[in-house]
Amino acid sequence: MQSAVETIHPTLRRDCKIIGRFALCHLLLMNDAQYPWFILVPDRPDISELHHLTEADQRQLLHESSLLARILEIRFHADKINIAALGNVVPQLHVHHVARYRNDPAWPGPVWGALPAEPYSESALAEVMKKLKASLPGDFQYCWT
Repeated sequence: MQSAVETIHPTLRRDCKIIGRFALCHLLLMNDAQYPWFILVPDRPDISELHHLTEADQRQLLHESSLLARILEIRFHADKINIAALGNVVPQLHVHHVARYRNDPAWPGPVWGALPAEPYSESALAEVMKKLKASLPGDFQYCWT
């Protein structure tokens, strides 16, 4: 039997830091320091589309997505929050949440493929985690990798 983290698509595991999980979703941080870029991955097998989730899971995903968006807006002082579920490369349902700034390197275009990723330094990663820990609910389960 696979551990919950092993159920995350290999591309997401390769490109992201796994922070932990909410009631439904794993929370990942894209390893690209140019943008605060988080990904929610529902912990449900063989789901590729939002409408494949049960109604209860759809509501829970919306709740977790809204919470994450508020954190990005408040703690990361984003000018705009981009939220998208594309799935063209990674078939597993996952929802991107990107804090955007008018002066970020891809503004106003999309972040996908705009520039090569710049991995986080240890200090920048620590700063992101500090902001998250100040805002995530008490029942959030950390599993930092």
